[in-house]
Amino acid sequence: MSKTALLLVDIQNDYFPGGDWELHAMEQAAENAASLLAAAREAGQMVVHIRHENPSAEAPFFRPGSRGAEIHSAVAPTADEPVLTKARPNSFLNTGLSDLLQEAGIEALTLCGAMSQMCIDATARAGRDLGFDITLAEDACAARAMAFGGVELSAQQVHAAFMAPLAMSYARVVSTAELLKN
Repeated sequence: MSKTALLLVDIQNDYFPGGDWELHAMEQAAENAASLLAAAREAGQMVVHIRHENPSAEAPFFRPGSRGAEIHSAVAPTADEPVLTKARPNSFLNTGLSDLLQEAGIEALTLCGAMSQMCIDATARAGRDLGFDITLAEDACAARAMAFGGVELSAQQVHAAFMAPLAMSYARVVSTAELLKN
């Protein structure tokens, strides 16, 4: 059994066109994530799906029981793949993810999903801090444009601003094509 697991984070309907919190290039990110998912299944790797659900029906997106909170069909889980629900950006916080991975003998994670600046960042950092080797498929992740202090950043700038520090000390940050070559 492989000691690497694929972790798909928040690839949910609200992030896609027509959803309540659309991300830039989410369709392309999901297509790349689907390629990683197919390869992981073929290799017999553990696959874990993470979905975010906001605790309030008044939340701007990922409302409990909504279609927007459902995992997108491009990466739909099979019956034997765990699906964990979280309420915070860190996929390890109060989800049992760490125990699940440790019980399966997992030492390394391949990470993809959304949003680059929130859940991907928080999960990559937490996973590394917990001792997992992290590989991040950067083009299987998506971001959203943001502004702070009068500075407006495009989704591409936000994505790059988070990938760069993760690549420095938290993860091996590579393209989907590079991952699939190995």
